[in-house]
Amino acid sequence: MLAAMALACLTAGAFAADPPVATDGRVVGDESRTRFVLDLSGEVDLSAFTLDEPYRVVIDLPEIDFRLPSGTGSSGRGLVSDWRYGQFAAGRSRIVLDVTGPVKIDKAFVLPAVENQPARMVLDLLKTTSAAFEEEQRKSQLARDEANQPVQKADQLPPPDRSKREKPLIVIDAGHGGVDAGTVSASGVLEKDIVLAFAKKLQERLEQTGKVAVLLSRTDDTFLPLGSRVQFARDHAADLFLSIHADSEHEGSVRGATVYTLSDRASDREAAALAAKENASDLIAGLDLQQEADDVTDILVDLTRRETRNFSAAFANGLVGDLASATRMIKNPRRSAGFQVLKAHDVPSVLVEIGYLSNDQDEKLLTSDEWRSRVADAVTQAVLRFFGQKYAYIGK
Repeated sequence: MLAAMALACLTAGAFAADPPVATDGRVVGDESRTRFVLDLSGEVDLSAFTLDEPYRVVIDLPEIDFRLPSGTGSSGRGLVSDWRYGQFAAGRSRIVLDVTGPVKIDKAFVLPAVENQPARMVLDLLKTTSAAFEEEQRKSQLARDEANQPVQKADQLPPPDRSKREKPLIVIDAGHGGVDAGTVSASGVLEKDIVLAFAKKLQERLEQTGKVAVLLSRTDDTFLPLGSRVQFARDHAADLFLSIHADSEHEGSVRGATVYTLSDRASDREAAALAAKENASDLIAGLDLQQEADDVTDILVDLTRRETRNFSAAFANGLVGDLASATRMIKNPRRSAGFQVLKAHDVPSVLVEIGYLSNDQDEKLLTSDEWRSRVADAVTQAVLRFFGQKYAYIGK
């Protein structure tokens, strides 16, 4: 639930050619009062609010060029356990502080640069009670910003029109992005960067065939809510949706690619755990998950959903075979679980974990352009075969 009060502050220079640069961030204080400080190259506007389930503090800023030391935010102090940062939308950045319990935002302000000290964004937190936190939520009249508006459910929208399309359209969805880095390898490689690079390579390979059209859900380091990714595919009447991710596992020996489809019941515990982790993307970015509307029950939607799942399964089965010829696969590579990003009821959707960033050998492959090209070729082969079976015009 959205909470606390907006704390508008100082105005950045209206004519700055480049976004302000963040050079350092730190947390000081104790379990009663904690201060978060961000060093900046210039003054900015900011707003801050709190969320619960779990408890978080969200700081919204204009676009910031984060040049923070490696590992910044992985640990905290006092009321802050850890924090993360990144681009949240075009022209907007966000910082999310994970806090140890209910807190109150006491102050939020920006200090101008003085002599040798940079400008500083300061946010003070006070420990509070659950009852006081809930009361503050009830009293709060903070308007929901655009990113926190409820995403319209795909099932509530009219069916898209594909009748005038000359080529099948594939939407490639690079997972995570912006404030949500996804998995981070031991050497500091970020999942959001790896999957975007692969998505762009796959787009290139698919478009070179001249037989399909391709769109990317994101083309840069920007965060997209899960519902917006589904909505993007439906708004463009996609014929196939491919969500690209890179996994992690406590056991560094686990490696290889995996192909997932949507199911109400996970195929195994590992699939269920992964779906839970991926479905937490919105929460990680500081979105209020309580805003999602309930699913609509409709017999026509249900029939369409069943047909779509059959198409998804057919594509996934073929994709596993093609990927196996190009890269290592995990044991039992064809799996399923309740991934939110696969829930467009009329767009065949598959999630591909292209490897494990927790494995040194997989990390080397995932960062290799030669490997990306080879695997993208395998996915392209699976896509063309799928549409060749489904649509006569793919061979024209």
